[in-house]
Amino acid sequence: MNDMPSAPDQPVHGAWTPDGATEPPVRVSEDAVISVIKTVFDPEIPVDIYELGLVYAIEIEDDGKVKVEMTLTTPSCPSAQELPAQVEEAVRAVPGVTDVLVEVVWDPPWDQSRMSEDARLALNMY
Repeated sequence: MNDMPSAPDQPVHGAWTPDGATEPPVRVSEDAVISVIKTVFDPEIPVDIYELGLVYAIEIEDDGKVKVEMTLTTPSCPSAQELPAQVEEAVRAVPGVTDVLVEVVWDPPWDQSRMSEDARLALNMY
């Protein structure tokens, strides 16, 4: 038995079965998840939800399950049903993703300080 820890950047190999080798599991990239989340826009604001600061956390498990914690600009946001569903659909398309959970949270409440510099410039809010 090998008790040596594996290096985190060590390549992942597939398993061998009597039928032959299997493909190694695809690791879900956080950058890929963020990239697809950046394709989701609040229909009332011409800035993606990631730059608006609506995404609070992204958790990626080794088995490909992804959890996204996000909020909306207000609890009465007209896109309350639409935006989480769009995020789920976008993340589900990332290679290696096996399941997606999008959770809308209200604590801490969103405010304009969560927006990126690019979002502030796009909305003239600097």
